[in-house]
Amino acid sequence: MITISAFRWVPPFAQGLVRDLRVRWALEEAGLAYEERLIGPQDQNSEPYRALQPFGQVPSYEEDGLVLFESGAILQHLAQQSEVLMPADRQGRARTSAWLFAALSSVEPPIVQLAVIDLFQADAQWAQLRRAGAVQLVNSRLADLCAWLDGRDYLEDRFTVADLLMTTVLQILRHTDLVAQMPTLDAYRLRCEARPAYRKALADQMATFARHAPQAAP
Repeated sequence: MITISAFRWVPPFAQGLVRDLRVRWALEEAGLAYEERLIGPQDQNSEPYRALQPFGQVPSYEEDGLVLFESGAILQHLAQQSEVLMPADRQGRARTSAWLFAALSSVEPPIVQLAVIDLFQADAQWAQLRRAGAVQLVNSRLADLCAWLDGRDYLEDRFTVADLLMTTVLQILRHTDLVAQMPTLDAYRLRCEARPAYRKALADQMATFARHAPQAAP
């Protein structure tokens, strides 16, 4: 049985963005059953959990003695087992892998930088000075992605794990209107989010948060 780690609960601003969602979605697309290993802050620095995830983050992945960490690596592992997630031909697999790396290396870093500024450092003077440049870089990356998607439904000729990952990267910008300002890109995101596997994965993640939500003081 596959086991993935996930947080019991996170604040609302992070719900739907925690990276176990990427793995849940891929597992749903591939039709693979899994179990949750739910953790909290007290578990993240524990020796047993650090043996699974050296940085104390989520998700970790366990399958028949194999232990993996980093959502991109887990997605690539799953894609290699499922033609739903990655084409069978050598060139198609190589192109899909290139887009996986593009999502993680070219698109996600500036998006995360902007999210950190907006969600954690908005009142800091350095953040206010840096934000305009951060937005400019994000818009540049989004414009490049939008140009590639012009006339295409997906990054390649059909949905792959690269679209799954790219969609979850774009979702980090949900506190802004940067994606919505580019209709081609927004339509791409919505197309991917409409997939039943995504809806199931998101519902399961949100159900976990609902079950473990802190109780309001009486």
